[in-house]
Amino acid sequence: MVTRVRRARIEDAGIVAAVAAETFELACPPGTAPEAIAAFIAEHLSEQRFAGYLASPERTVLLADVDGEIAGYSMLVAADPADPEVAAVVTARPTAEISKCYVRANFHGLGVSTALMEGSIAAADEAGAITVWLGVNQRNSRAIRFYEKSGFRRVGTKHFLVGDELHDDFVLERPLTAAE
Repeated sequence: MVTRVRRARIEDAGIVAAVAAETFELACPPGTAPEAIAAFIAEHLSEQRFAGYLASPERTVLLADVDGEIAGYSMLVAADPADPEVAAVVTARPTAEISKCYVRANFHGLGVSTALMEGSIAAADEAGAITVWLGVNQRNSRAIRFYEKSGFRRVGTKHFLVGDELHDDFVLERPLTAAE
């Protein structure tokens, strides 16, 4: 299997939204209400929202393609943290957020997440960031292990709203090579 990572284009908004809708639930803790997940997807992961993300100069959306099939995506936001909880613990500037990094279940264990992470870190470096950060649900042990293997360390906590449910996230940060 060959994994290729490329920047998504405006015309990819539909496929990115479809993959986002398929994968978002995988990152939610057990017991998250289906209605809360559906509300989050409708508000933040629609084709229209991804068209806006893809048009934003602060955002980079990457697609992972495995043998011609979209296996996952990531989104980098090259901007200061808007969340006060994050801004308090991620103090190095300039920084970039890995806002999303999701892989479809049938591609887990094939190195797709590693390829997306490497692409996201390269994009952050190109954007001039000296660190990257992300939020991960405190109960998502698989993702936490992956991020720690990728060089991230826990620097704080924040809240994350899924529909009308408030979830607890860890904030993880990684310096980029130039900053290490």
